[in-house]
Amino acid sequence: MTRVSQEHLSKVPEVTLVFWIIKIAATTLGETGGDTVTMTMNLGYLTGTAIFLSAFLVLVAFQVAAKQFRPWLYWATIIASTTAGTTMADFADRSLGIGYAGGSSILLLCLVSVLCLWYWSLGSISVDTVDGPKVEGFYWAAITFSQTLGTALGDWMADSRGLGYEGGAIVFAAALIIVGVAYFWTRVSHVLLFWTAFILTRPLGATVGDFLDKPIHDGGLALSRPIASAVIGVFIIGCLLVLPQRAGRHPGGSATAS
Repeated sequence: MTRVSQEHLSKVPEVTLVFWIIKIAATTLGETGGDTVTMTMNLGYLTGTAIFLSAFLVLVAFQVAAKQFRPWLYWATIIASTTAGTTMADFADRSLGIGYAGGSSILLLCLVSVLCLWYWSLGSISVDTVDGPKVEGFYWAAITFSQTLGTALGDWMADSRGLGYEGGAIVFAAALIIVGVAYFWTRVSHVLLFWTAFILTRPLGATVGDFLDKPIHDGGLALSRPIASAVIGVFIIGCLLVLPQRAGRHPGGSATAS
């Protein structure tokens, strides 16, 4: 009788440097892509939200139905979530008049509530355990709120706090460096640090995206939103083709084999 240890594979990627590179690119694409539909195409925030949220929900359904981690499907879902987050945050902040500070506060409360409910229900909010429909529901709900929160935070820092897009990007990049230092040289929970970094990459991408496509008199480079989106999209595709991606792992039970 030989005891064979089993290891369940998560349906989300292993968190490595490659993961963060693609995540930041995806959040930047979410900003430029969302603005392309709502501003350049002049469809408005409500219509943009309807388009991207519908795409996100369809992709989540495919993601949940998948039996294993599929990099292209996963990152398509992330991009849909970040574009939906862009348009939802802009709709709430600007069309509904909630404002950046108010919107950020509400979204932070929603995110914390989802994470607490996830932990209370399943005993962990680690992404390494995302391998079934129930935990995937919590995971993608948390992703949605974190992406939308990140957009609101980025706009709040760049516009309301007067830092501009470059200043906002520097602040969020510095915060991510601090999180990285804490990960390697402190005993702060890695799960807590992951979600902190996941939130911070969104406003970083938002401010970088705004810096690329906003008018020069507003502190941007005035690049074409569709072209910027296409370039970032090609970069992400190149990363998926060249850089290795594998499913995260978490300990499972053990089985006995003859």
